[in-house]
Amino acid sequence: MVRFIDTPVPKENLIGHEGDGLAIALASLSAGRLGISAIATGLAQGALDLAVSYAKTRETFGRPIIEHQGLGFLLADMWTATVTARSTYLAAARYKDAGIEYATEASIAKLAATDNAMQVTTDAVQVLGGAGYTKDYPAERYMRDAKMLQIVEGTNQIQRLILSRALHNGA
Repeated sequence: MVRFIDTPVPKENLIGHEGDGLAIALASLSAGRLGISAIATGLAQGALDLAVSYAKTRETFGRPIIEHQGLGFLLADMWTATVTARSTYLAAARYKDAGIEYATEASIAKLAATDNAMQVTTDAVQVLGGAGYTKDYPAERYMRDAKMLQIVEGTNQIQRLILSRALHNGA
């Protein structure tokens, strides 16, 4: 660990103005949250693709399991969650690209995309049944990765705190 205690920094080496460090650091979190949202969405898409592929080839009662209505509904929910996550993070990214304040939208995108990824990856493990938690398929890794994404760049509980404060302040 590197520590800079009582270490002078020449003015020409400052990023921003003196005293603006926290605001600059917090602004970088918003960009990071967009990145995490994109990763979570890709993870959900990978889990969905795996689950659909498996469901098309695995047979029970003489037909592919994707033809069973209950499983089809689960896959439809997984698809909906993935598309919703993608739409949410892209909307936030458009704000950023346009130079519009996007911290709230980044928090919403991070929360929605990572919670959706956790649900989709958990459901993918369920679709694969006993094979879902083995290393024969990447579903178990997807689920572990999704949990990690709920933690980095501010836990999802922190995102809820940020959003509840934004609502309180008139967002």
